[in-house]
Amino acid sequence: MTDGAGLDLPSIRHNDYSPLVPPALGEWDPALPVSVIIPAHGGQRRLDLTLAALAAQTYPGHLMEVIVVDDGSDPPLRLPEIVPTGTRLVTADPGDWGIAHAVNTGAADAQGRIIHRLDADMVVCREHIEAMARWHHLADYLVVIGAKKFVEEPELAPDRLYDGVRAGSLKAVFDLSDALPSSTEQTISRTDGLRTSRNPYHVCTGPTVSMRREIFHAVGGLDPAVLRGEDTEFAYRLATHGVVFIPEMAAEAVHLGLPAQRRDRDRAVRAVGPYLAHRVPLRRDLRKDKGRRWLVPYVEVVLHVDGAGGQVREAVSAALEGSVTDVRVTLVAPWSRLSSGRRPVLGDPSFELRLLREHFAHDERVRLADEVSPTPAPTPFRFTGPVAVPLGHDSLERMIAAVQNDRSGMLVVDLGDDGSATLERTEALGRARLLGADDALGSITATHGVRHGHRTEFWPARPPSPAGGSAGKADKPAQDRADKADKAAQEPAPAKKPPARKKRRSKLARLRSAIRRN
Repeated sequence: MTDGAGLDLPSIRHNDYSPLVPPALGEWDPALPVSVIIPAHGGQRRLDLTLAALAAQTYPGHLMEVIVVDDGSDPPLRLPEIVPTGTRLVTADPGDWGIAHAVNTGAADAQGRIIHRLDADMVVCREHIEAMARWHHLADYLVVIGAKKFVEEPELAPDRLYDGVRAGSLKAVFDLSDALPSSTEQTISRTDGLRTSRNPYHVCTGPTVSMRREIFHAVGGLDPAVLRGEDTEFAYRLATHGVVFIPEMAAEAVHLGLPAQRRDRDRAVRAVGPYLAHRVPLRRDLRKDKGRRWLVPYVEVVLHVDGAGGQVREAVSAALEGSVTDVRVTLVAPWSRLSSGRRPVLGDPSFELRLLREHFAHDERVRLADEVSPTPAPTPFRFTGPVAVPLGHDSLERMIAAVQNDRSGMLVVDLGDDGSATLERTEALGRARLLGADDALGSITATHGVRHGHRTEFWPARPPSPAGGSAGKADKPAQDRADKADKAAQEPAPAKKPPARKKRRSKLARLRSAIRRN
């Protein structure tokens, strides 16, 4: 086996990882070092059992380190007698707290090529690390999710657990007849092991998950500001980065204690909602409040500014006032070249560009950038179109519906003489970047598919009017041209000027009469 670099791998369509075939357990030679990171706050007894199970792993000891991160425990945690070789205890960096902060502290200290996050109340089977790590030897853009069941915490000594795990399966240690299955197992089964899942990040819930170290750091690690649902939010960012999610059912584990949802489901669900609403735009069910502004927008609208101020303002207004309100606009122009020194205000060669900058610089929904960023992540969609063709009222809504319908990675709309517009799925763009593709379009075609459409599909000429309201704005350029034609048809011809002069004489006569009456 190699570390996955330079392998000529078959194309993985969406999340269908079927072309990847991992080696059989015990029949391969691992090469990548693994860093197991365990965030912990109290719970010394459970931690002792977690470490005892890790000490019995089949993965080579010289390729595995374990970092226990004490997140402010009182009394402080200690390392027990039975631990894997290379285990160390570190204290979470001061100034913050929580699971995400603890995991990030451990990841910053990790030396392994693979980061494996494991909760401090998880007891894993002896092949657990091996089963998950074997996938990372095949490719470097995979996120592997271990299996788990929930059991009541037993009265069990660490040495007995170590002997049981090392000798056989978890069934030799725990009575699994009454174990509570994870809520994600049904989803994994229903979607053919996530191969057909549209949003596989949903089941990546944290207690045991692994990935390449560079992937962890590329998405910025976990967000310490997210105190509930931090694993789901992190998994969503991984998804927009383009990774493939793989559930590894051979990586068995038991969670000591029942899930928090069993104790107070309503409160547990409510605690997660606000965090995910702001950070996971695909959770449309959490963004039903009208008139709200969210931390991460649903769509980035990119417009290349060519100096036509009126057109730009119209295009921005159209983007922000459409049926999809969860939008942020990026105006691309050489803004950084605009000097702040003395200049002729009215005679400035950059007069139009400066006016645009002042017009939009203070609008939080509009961003000024010199160039387009490589990816809009974590925003899930990016639209790019000509300023001369403002978005119709429901154009974005129509385009998103189209790519969501067939899961395509990009939509290209033919605008005729005005060029084209594109809607990119960030996940597909991320996959192309992870694969190091020189031809992003070709890569997206292979992994997600590219859809083509015509202007009339997404900018309908005459959209239906809302009940009791006026017509929409779906084809404003066409409507503007029609309005101008109507106005031109109503303008008086030059030959009509004599009556205008007669009208002026009539006014003068009336004024003289009024003066005489006074």
